[in-house]
Amino acid sequence: MTEPLIELKSVSKSFGSHKVLDNVDLTIYRGEALGIIGPSGTGKSTILRVMAGVLSPDEGEIYVQGVRRDGLIEDGVQEVGIGMVFQQAALFDSLTVEENVGFLLYQNSKLPRSRIRDLVKEKLQMVGLPGIGDLYPAELSGGMRKRVSFARAIMSNPDSPTEGAEVLLYDEPTAGLDPIASTVIEDLIRYLQSSHETCSTYAVVTHQASTARRTADRLIFLYEGKVQWQGTVSEIHNTENPLIRQFISGSVEGPIQVGG
Repeated sequence: MTEPLIELKSVSKSFGSHKVLDNVDLTIYRGEALGIIGPSGTGKSTILRVMAGVLSPDEGEIYVQGVRRDGLIEDGVQEVGIGMVFQQAALFDSLTVEENVGFLLYQNSKLPRSRIRDLVKEKLQMVGLPGIGDLYPAELSGGMRKRVSFARAIMSNPDSPTEGAEVLLYDEPTAGLDPIASTVIEDLIRYLQSSHETCSTYAVVTHQASTARRTADRLIFLYEGKVQWQGTVSEIHNTENPLIRQFISGSVEGPIQVGG
């Protein structure tokens, strides 16, 4: 592996009396496709938010390109740009697709509107959605909204290229989609990794076996707030770990509590 981009060391996070993350160690390396899997409610989305710097841990340390992060991402200069794709796309319903994708540039850059519109068209083309800039989110299917959120996540200011996302964090990118739409999203995640100038590193949270298999190279399995297993995609099918075997098979019999 090359140098770590993001490191979590002994990170814990609780909400009230419920401990969601319990002394978690996790590393993402440059150029890596990391899958974070596990049953629902085991801290997968929480760990993404901690990595992104939008949620602070109760205990532990976070390093971004070797520099310890103090506070949240908004509190200081980030060494590495981190983009997040939320499970529900999180688009602004009152804005057009073009305004959603170009939102950060409209708000924070000095680029002329014509230039921003050209950049938006470029990103929409990358995610396979040309010509929809004038539509509103309500006019799109679930899979199309997901792809629009991808276009927004990879948007960067050409006058300040260091502000773009170098790491993308995907939270359940195929949740609620049919198998064909899921395949489109999975292929797009890999395409963006290989084709985009900077977004070559990502972590994807999923509980869907096909998404984990098709988008990740290395997997970690979270359960009860702890990393219970980690290995390659091929190794997951050969492990004797009872948690993994139950999760992969979908069996109600085993150490994972049903409904937990």
